Amino acid sequence: MSSGAAREARERFAAEARSQRPDLAALCLLLAAEADPDLDERAMDWAQIELDRLAGMLPYGLRGARAWASAVTELLGGRLGFHGTPADYERLSSSLLHEVLRRRRGLPILLSVVWTEVARRAGAPVYGLALPGHFVVGFGDPEEGVVVDPFAGGASLGAGPAELARAPREPARTLDIILRILNNIRAWASARPEQSAVALWALDLSLLLPSHPASLRYERARLLVERAEFTAGAAELEAYAEVVDAVDPGAAARIRAEAGSARALLN
Repeated sequence: MSSGAAREARERFAAEARSQRPDLAALCLLLAAEADPDLDERAMDWAQIELDRLAGMLPYGLRGARAWASAVTELLGGRLGFHGTPADYERLSSSLLHEVLRRRRGLPILLSVVWTEVARRAGAPVYGLALPGHFVVGFGDPEEGVVVDPFAGGASLGAGPAELARAPREPARTLDIILRILNNIRAWASARPEQSAVALWALDLSLLLPSHPASLRYERARLLVERAEFTAGAAELEAYAEVVDAVDPGAAARIRAEAGSARALLN
């Protein structure tokens, strides 16, 4: 992807994230374009059309949460074989929507995106559920509806798992899903120092979201220093220290000291 195309993709990502009703699939694809230079407009259109095609394979006239959950699971987890394996946690492609559609493998949250986007297009009462350490899909009333696990091919969770029993069944918001996907990518990259460029673009996109943890600015500054971009990293540390100074002068002083150390590495 050229620098101009990359800039345009980020501008589109930021605009979509700030729209009144952000499109989950579009944001996932614009995110994936950072990782895959071949993911151009035509490839993004293919992914959207594929979601439409899968939705069209669902039976017409379904009613009730259990019927929807059963039909979507039978199609995606059964006939088409969408599911996850432990090995999928080792692949960046497991966090990229177009690759998950192609491979029919992915992380729980990306498989849940496929489940919800396909079901939503067909008219199902569907939503994602962000459990601690896992992501699943609900159908029907959030408090009483059917919950399935796309990573396990759509197996029904019922009310059994402790995390489901304890967690409030509040549908995950689109931008929270995107931030969680970006967090997964950052975690994948942080375990692989040679992939610091991936961590950097994941941070950059996170910071484009209208709501994000302020600490991400500090994390980005530290990453720039680790990448030997000492001047840029020091400048961002100093800017972050200005923000922190109002609430924690001691922490701000420590961050300014880090900035000084980063600048000293230039000598």
